[in-house]
Amino acid sequence: MTGFSDSAQAMSLVAFSAVATLTLLLCVMTGPDRDDLDEFYTGYNSLSPLRNGLAIAGDYISAATVLGTGGVIALYGYDGVVLALSTALSLMLLMFLLAEPLRNAGRFTMGDALARRMPGRSVRITASLVTLAALLPLMLVQLAGAGQLLAFVLGFSGDSLKTGFIIGLGLLMIAYAAIGGMKGTALIQMLKIVMLLGSGAVVAVLILNRFSWNPSALFDAAARQSGVGSQFLGPGQEFAAGPYPRLDMITSQLAVVIGGACLPHVTMRMYTANSARQVRRSMSWAVSSVALFVLVITVVGFGATALIGRAVLAEADPQGNTAYLLGSRAAFGPDVSGAETLLFTTVTTALFLTLLASVAGMILACANSLAHDVFSTRGTSPRREMLLARVSALAVGIPTILLATLIQHRSLQPLVILSFCVGASALAPALVYGLFWRRYTRTGLLCTLIGGTVSVLALMPGTLLVSGSPLAAFPEADFNWLPFTTTGLATIPAGFLFGWAGTVLSGRRKAEEQRRQYEAVEGWILAGAVRRGRKGSSYVCG
Repeated sequence: MTGFSDSAQAMSLVAFSAVATLTLLLCVMTGPDRDDLDEFYTGYNSLSPLRNGLAIAGDYISAATVLGTGGVIALYGYDGVVLALSTALSLMLLMFLLAEPLRNAGRFTMGDALARRMPGRSVRITASLVTLAALLPLMLVQLAGAGQLLAFVLGFSGDSLKTGFIIGLGLLMIAYAAIGGMKGTALIQMLKIVMLLGSGAVVAVLILNRFSWNPSALFDAAARQSGVGSQFLGPGQEFAAGPYPRLDMITSQLAVVIGGACLPHVTMRMYTANSARQVRRSMSWAVSSVALFVLVITVVGFGATALIGRAVLAEADPQGNTAYLLGSRAAFGPDVSGAETLLFTTVTTALFLTLLASVAGMILACANSLAHDVFSTRGTSPRREMLLARVSALAVGIPTILLATLIQHRSLQPLVILSFCVGASALAPALVYGLFWRRYTRTGLLCTLIGGTVSVLALMPGTLLVSGSPLAAFPEADFNWLPFTTTGLATIPAGFLFGWAGTVLSGRRKAEEQRRQYEAVEGWILAGAVRRGRKGSSYVCG
């Protein structure tokens, strides 16, 4: 039982169908109408800073972020708020450190950015494989969770129906990426973020109104309903089962902050800005949108606990993934009018659109990377490369759908952590070294990408989220040997160490050669400038 009325479920079903049809039509209308790579990969850089910023925020705020963060806030209070703040801090890290150099160094993909100063097939292929390793777990989480969420909202319980939802939604997401390209998926992201923030803000206002606009009263009520009293408003509840809760909390937030800033489906939006000034303005809008999201999810999460109770939320879903929906429903009170039912339908539709848009963006990032970095060669025509990108969307999407149907009954939290750890341990060191370290060599880059990714994959099975606890992915087994929920404590330093060691082992001659190559493009990467003359050292802005 969900507590949702028959009218709310019927309206949600109609709204879901209408949104799916409308967004697919928009993708067809806005997708590339000729064989032009710039149009497919970047939409001709035609998005204004506001629209691009909303698209960046839309890519960044996935369904896992909304449902997972809302659940952590509702079940663990303070720890969830720290997680929400970490998501905003991650985007600020991208804004101030990586956004402009990425826009200047890259063209279409992560492989472009890394190969700017180290051209070669090995770099591009490795970058593509790491892109898949970082995004495939997140796609699985979104798709597997989609079946559970739709069944929960619409009141279905059969496994066959949940599997059908996953397959249908997966095919729809593949169509978005293959037909709409960058411009089509950007439009969906914009619609999604506006609906999500708008409906969430209204729910947050209703919740605050229930507590006489007094946040302290809201927090006190949530603490009373949490079952742990004032500890709900202090750190450590989420990680209390481990032997080192404070250290575990710090490393988890570090993985979110560093890894989230480097995930390829977010960084690909940097290439759609046509100037450094535009990427700065786009990121300003994105950060503002995510900051508003943090406020909304905090109020809704605490409101869910205060109005319903932590025990009821945990019974509905031990991970708390339904807390956002249940809290939104509780904000209206026991008697719901027709207008309030319509508003609740808007909330559920915004989450549905969030699921669609999130996976579509990730499929597009993976497909672009495979087509541009792996399958395309110097002589490949634009027409063939676009065909390869669309086929790659199918090649990525179909296995993801099949895997999602197999894991839908497992805890999905380890997969979320896996993606962020790969981003923090492999992609972050590679980007920081590649964009800013003059002596960084190709060997160092490959060691960073391969070593960081392999270390995460090797250590993740031993974490607390995989086995050894009732909420683990394999609760019936216990092969836990790493007393943390993430691998970040070991793998983030290891990723940087691999890059340094690979560069040192390349020898002084290679390092000096790489330094000269970097200096030739340094002005362009860091400032978007073009060197004036062959012998001069001055630059002009491009």
